[in-house]
Amino acid sequence: MQIAERLTKIPPYLFMELRKKIAKAKADGVDVISLAIGDPVEPTPDSIIAELARTARDPENHRYPTDEEKGMFAFREEVARWYRIRYGVTLNPATEVLGLIGSKEGCHHFVMARVNPGDVVLMTDPGYPAYRASILMGGGIPYNVPIRPENGYLPVFEEIPADVLKKATGMFLNYPNNPTGACATREFFDRLVAFAKANNIAICYDNPYSEVVFAGQERLSFLSTRGAKDVGVELNSLSKPYNMTGWRIGMALGNPELIAAISKVKENTDSGIFNAIQYAGIHALRHETGNIDHMLAIYARRRERVLKTLAKIGIAFNPPKGTFYLWVPAPKGMSSIDFTNRLFEKAAVVVAAGTAYGQYGEGFIRISLTVPDARLEEAMVRIEKAFA
Repeated sequence: MQIAERLTKIPPYLFMELRKKIAKAKADGVDVISLAIGDPVEPTPDSIIAELARTARDPENHRYPTDEEKGMFAFREEVARWYRIRYGVTLNPATEVLGLIGSKEGCHHFVMARVNPGDVVLMTDPGYPAYRASILMGGGIPYNVPIRPENGYLPVFEEIPADVLKKATGMFLNYPNNPTGACATREFFDRLVAFAKANNIAICYDNPYSEVVFAGQERLSFLSTRGAKDVGVELNSLSKPYNMTGWRIGMALGNPELIAAISKVKENTDSGIFNAIQYAGIHALRHETGNIDHMLAIYARRRERVLKTLAKIGIAFNPPKGTFYLWVPAPKGMSSIDFTNRLFEKAAVVVAAGTAYGQYGEGFIRISLTVPDARLEEAMVRIEKAFA
């Protein structure tokens, strides 16, 4: 059976390949510790689960979701309230907020709503691989914008060629950044809005790590910038702040025309989020914000443990203050793949090679802090031995 040509352009999804590698090693009897995938192991808070159970028993919630693809109005109102409290952003829940089955689908629907075949869509390198796949499936042409440590892992707009900008209709950005952990600044947001307006580029600001920032780093929304709603949308999710990755509930916010267009894509693609999950999401946003600080304390402790081990093996660096990842430079003389293989072969520890996120990821690996403390401790002991 011949498959669609568009799928041949898409490289294997990084995390599926990692899962296969881990599964094979385990089948061979190897005690593998994976520090490669960012999926919190701590459970969703009990009160959120209780709200899901309570509302799931209501037969009214067994039918198609309320407001179907848009998300129930009560959920959109709560998202708007949360954004006002957390980021000082004012949103109209009727026209500027849309429920999503996780922010990942929002990336794909943004392309379908904005990009015509042959349009260029800008994305950072290194960057989240799913952006490239969405661009290609939508018939767009991805263009890699380098982000480098000397620039704080922020793009330099002046480096983008004029002929590329003429064809560009969209841009994906993600800060706090996966994989580097870098955070944006208010000054950068001002420049981003000006750049987008000058070049008629719609911004898709993917912000699921907005709450995962460490001491001294301000939590920010792109939409807090004057003019941001004129040029783009922001995506966010309950996955990281409330340990709800498997629940698949998120939101798109911002430009009303783009929100309406994404909603039109969704109404022809899915039937929305199960009502009971939306009720649980409302409860999370209203009552479980304390979980954010609880998880940040855990990640901060694990972060210091990993940094201590890295320093012992000769890798000392000052990491950015966002996400639950560490973007770790390889030892001198080692490539990303060399470092990754050394950790796997000598310590049975799996990490993500920086090159999986783009050519400018060479020389780095990504370590996730979303593993149980005991397994992280064991991984650090093994790594120290592997480099002794």
